[in-house]
Amino acid sequence: MTQRIAARVAFLLCLTVGFGASASGPAALAKGLNTAVTFDVAVPLETASNAEVWVSGNDEALGKWNGAGVKLSRGPDGRYTGSVSLPVDTSVEFKVTRGSWETVEKARDGKEIPNRTFKVGTKKQTVAITVFRWADQSAPPTMRTLVGNIRYLRQVPSRFLPKKRDVIVWLPPDYEDSPRKRYPVLYMHDGQNLMDKATAYSGEEWRVDEAAQQAIQAGDVEPLIIVGIYNTEDRFAEYTPVKDPGEFSKYGGGNADAYGRFIVEELKPAIDRTFRTKQDPESTGLGGSSLGGLVTMYLGVKYPHVFRRLAVVSPSVFWANKDIVTRVKALKKKQPLKIWMDIGTDESKGSQETVEDTRQLRDALVEEGWVLGKDLKYVEVAGAVHSEAAWSERIDEVLRYLYPTPWYKPPPSP
Repeated sequence: MTQRIAARVAFLLCLTVGFGASASGPAALAKGLNTAVTFDVAVPLETASNAEVWVSGNDEALGKWNGAGVKLSRGPDGRYTGSVSLPVDTSVEFKVTRGSWETVEKARDGKEIPNRTFKVGTKKQTVAITVFRWADQSAPPTMRTLVGNIRYLRQVPSRFLPKKRDVIVWLPPDYEDSPRKRYPVLYMHDGQNLMDKATAYSGEEWRVDEAAQQAIQAGDVEPLIIVGIYNTEDRFAEYTPVKDPGEFSKYGGGNADAYGRFIVEELKPAIDRTFRTKQDPESTGLGGSSLGGLVTMYLGVKYPHVFRRLAVVSPSVFWANKDIVTRVKALKKKQPLKIWMDIGTDESKGSQETVEDTRQLRDALVEEGWVLGKDLKYVEVAGAVHSEAAWSERIDEVLRYLYPTPWYKPPPSP
């Protein structure tokens, strides 16, 4: 009796194992099985940070076109994700909404788009898409000029600063295809002016995304991550280490230390957690223009254990009676910083930035031990004014100097 029971159990086990083996085999035998599908959705910049985002489609699990089938969750990079189990071999049609067909996704120009489609395979899969516009937007947004793989961290709070701010993150071309690779990072101020005309203060952007994409693909610049930190109405305070005692005293100032703590203690750890970064100081840079150039120089010498590559573009050396020159001269020893510094010869026509002031900062660095042409690159740009358009003309040179590939050879100096 015991032998007959054992034999029957063995027979049933064989049936179970056989069924499992068949189910994981050809698609015809896998019919009736389900696969986990993850939706990864990038939404328009205008989307409120508390918006609900849904996927609605032709399957029961997607709500059978009810407008709100699967609710997605907002991640720290501003993208929305969510998973659902769908039958293998199903041909899925779907669209993204904010909970109703009145808020369904549209094309850039506001026109209808065809249903999105994919076929469910036998292995876990991710469906990544970008929504360009919502149906309830009253008018088409200004045409975006973004290039490459863009992510956002929306309304980032701080213990050190009173206002939240957005952060834009540009990922290198091979980021998605190299899941084990880590990348150096360049943090930049005035983030809304760097990559997109739609958010740029003057309607002109630095074209950092285009420059980085082209230089990396040409093999001149090592693949890197660029983090653009949006400014707020507290820009004068956050980008200056002290208040200006003269004509600019009305703008306040002197909160750069708190801004630096936000970057070093809050934002950088968040970026390191969210993206595949190289976290050592040799791989980490800081850059900006005007007051952004000033605060780059200030935070660079304050945090050499965090930042080792500085882009000091058209710096506001004049601030507080050239306080930054005094600080550099007071350094007890030279720090291991690689610095790009530049100034346009026509900047003082519309601003306080002058060639003579910038030369004084350059000379102070040289006196402290930096060597021109080695770890200090100084450029005076003939005819350049103080504007995003002017900085866009030289950002590619900045990237090639600070993040060159081992085999890149810069052109000879004129």
